[in-house]
This record gives sequence, C-alpha cells and structure tokens, in this order.
Amino acid sequence: MKYQIRHSDLTLFIDSPISILELFQQFHLSKKTIHLMKQNKLYLVNNRYVAPSTVLIKGDQITFLEAFSKDDGMYAPVYQDLDIIFEDEFLLIVNKPPFLQVFPAHQEDINSLAHRVSGYYHQQGYNLPVRFIHRLDYETSGLMIFVKCHFIQPLLDYQLSVKKIKRHYLAIVEGQFKDYQWHTIHQAIGRDRHHQQRMIVHPHGKDAITHYRAISCQNHLSLVECVLESGRKHQIRVHMASIGHPILGDRLYGHPSSLINHQALHAYQIEMIHPITQKKLLFTCPPCLDIKQIIQKIDPQF
Repeated sequence: MKYQIRHSDLTLFIDSPISILELFQQFHLSKKTIHLMKQNKLYLVNNRYVAPSTVLIKGDQITFLEAFSKDDGMYAPVYQDLDIIFEDEFLLIVNKPPFLQVFPAHQEDINSLAHRVSGYYHQQGYNLPVRFIHRLDYETSGLMIFVKCHFIQPLLDYQLSVKKIKRHYLAIVEGQFKDYQWHTIHQAIGRDRHHQQRMIVHPHGKDAITHYRAISCQNHLSLVECVLESGRKHQIRVHMASIGHPILGDRLYGHPSSLINHQALHAYQIEMIHPITQKKLLFTCPPCLDIKQIIQKIDPQF
C-alpha cells in the first residue's frame, strides 16, 4: 500500500474497496482505540471526516492524525553505539549486544537498549517514543524490533502472536545429537516456586513450543537452530535444558563455562511482512565474537 507521512500524520492511498471499519480491523486496532479515533475525529478521508461505515474506493486517501506520537520521556537519551540492521519510517531493527537489558528494571537505571534507541532518535531529530514489540534476555544477543508508529503496533503485536513474525536463534548447547532433523519441544512453562528467577517445565504452566535442529556437533558441543512458536520467558533455555542439552554458559539452567562468560544464545534472523508495504522482509545478523569463535571450533564451514 502506498503511503505518505507529513509531520505526525500518516496517509494511506487506497487501491481496492474497503470500509474504514474493516481497515481499522485489518490493523487490529482495539475497540477502545477505534472509539477514541471516532470521538476525536483522528482520521480524515480526502481531507474531511466521514462515518467509519464509509466504504473507501480506489484513489481515496485516508489520513490518520497523530499516527506518530511524540516522545513520552519514558527513556532518557543515552548516546552510545547502536548496531542498526534496518530502518525505515516505521521500523527500527537493531542488534542487541549481550549484557544489556532491553528496558531497565529500575527507573533510575539508564543502561538499557531502550535508552540507547532514545539517544539515537534524539541524534536523528526524531521526536518519537521508544516502542519495542518483543524482548531478549540480558545475556542474549541479537535482533530486536522497535516500531516508530503507534498506529501499526497492534498489527505487529498480532503478527507476533500468530507466528507471522518468525524468530530464529542460534544456540551452542552441551552434548551432541544423533541426527540433524527438525524436532519439536511442546512443554508448558511456568515459574519455579522455589527459585525467584527460574522458569520450569510445568503441566500447569503456559503453552510453549520450540522447534530445533542440530546444525553441527563436535567436542561434546552442538550448534543448534531454534525457532519459537511461542514467546515464554527463558523459553529456549528452559526447553533445551529439559531435554538434557542446556545452553553453554547458562548458569541458571546449566553450568558456567570456561569458554564463554554468558549464555551462548543469539537471535540471528527475523522473517516478517512489512505492516504497510506488505513486502516480505528478512533480517540476519552474525553472532557476537565469542559465540562466533566457539561456532568455528564446532563447524569451521558455518
């Protein structure tokens, strides 16, 4: 779909008949949001307000006012390096390093990826709040999606929930596998009542599915690709430990390692459909140096 951005407004150019309400539903806007848009007349069709039941036809323009919110000040700008993989008017994809929280646990803590994104926005002159649609653990590195336009965030949240945003991880795990086929771990995950930070496989936990395959095995270690079908806390770490293959260096679910000082888990690939252009997007980023060095020992050809 063709679009135009002017200040904080987003205009979409309609190419086939659709009612305004159907368009709202396509973007998975909540009933509350739709009510507020109607009440405050936050959309215009060909520069005038019309009822949401109106059917738009090819050539119509619908403008969403204030589709790009102003910076809410939640994350103070921190001006540190940011590894940007992709950026357009709607999305920012970055490579998170290990030992960095996505957002701070305490308000006074400013050492987080969200604060660095805020700093980047300020440097570029963007007056935007920092919005992310998924998270990575403190020690996990890899791809993170930030969304610039609050109007499309519900659609991205929906795409994530129905697995239309596919996240691929590389993990180095303890032990070796008998084959290189895809396997599935379908085990519910819940909190460990005896350990505040741990999650465990539990029959009364939340449904969780992880697909995995061994890529290469050597020296009692395996390089594994994992694909999430759900997004539970510590999911890959819990699931791999549950089958006797904890992630290398994972002190919470496995053992410390002399080879690496953090869990060897990296979010290396994201597949998704662009929420506006509908183009297929594929992003990849290589793992950090310490993981890469261990991978080369397991599989020099990788």
